[in-house]
Amino acid sequence: MEISNTIASFLTHVRVEKGLSANTVSAYRRDLVKFESYARKKKLNLESVTRDDLVDFLSSLFRQKLESRTVARHLVTLRNFFRFARTQDLISVDPSLNLESPKIRRSLPGYLRLEEIERLLAQPDDKTPIGLRDRAMLDVLYSTGLRVSELISLRVMDLDRAVGCVRCIGKGDKERIVPIGKKALALVDRYLRDARPKLVPAGKQVNSATLFINRRGSTLSRVGVWKILAAYGRRAGLRIPLAPHMLRHSFATHLLEGGADLRSVQLMLGHSDISTTQIYTHVVEERLKQIYKAHHPRA
Repeated sequence: MEISNTIASFLTHVRVEKGLSANTVSAYRRDLVKFESYARKKKLNLESVTRDDLVDFLSSLFRQKLESRTVARHLVTLRNFFRFARTQDLISVDPSLNLESPKIRRSLPGYLRLEEIERLLAQPDDKTPIGLRDRAMLDVLYSTGLRVSELISLRVMDLDRAVGCVRCIGKGDKERIVPIGKKALALVDRYLRDARPKLVPAGKQVNSATLFINRRGSTLSRVGVWKILAAYGRRAGLRIPLAPHMLRHSFATHLLEGGADLRSVQLMLGHSDISTTQIYTHVVEERLKQIYKAHHPRA
């Protein structure tokens, strides 16, 4: 059987029957398209794929210099895909059984120093509608630690000004409430009053629910936000290229440096496992070592 046909059936299954998020389905699609391309070059069909083929495919990802975490994600995708094919009786043997996951190297997340955050936040021209929107977005990202996918799905009604919190839907469609700073709220109010109405083209009906919109009055895309952030990062002259998650990493790191407890940071980030949050303690420890080496006379 053609692998492409099974991929289409599998994606429909995880989207409709399992109810996985659009981001997860998109990740599955990207991984499987990559595998399909590999199988096509090897002239493999669904029934002829073996365990050795999967090992060779994963090895090819390492040869492309992909991170071990990314390769491990591809393996999870393949396991789910071939498990689906087996339950549908499309194959007699699941070739992904007993495949070992690659050992994940936990790298320290990149983050910005406080002075770099201030420099970045000063870049948008908040006297223009687009600049005011971007300044509000940057402040919300740094003030809340939201993921970009959570930011673009925010609705106006998700802001609770009286309590100083924002409601968001994270991974696995889990809802959480995150505190938001007064400065970020004030900028959002300015944006809603002075900028958002001007971003809607004449005669166009805007989606009144979506908080942050683009020049066409539509919801911003993840790629659109990435490009916006990267451009401001370059203008701010940051020491490292700005990726969206860096504001999230900076949010967590600065909270811990300021004395916040790990459990509270975990809840605000929406991590299901505290071990995911613990990587930020390594960032803080590394920062303390640098301070010690720079200032202690016996260092």
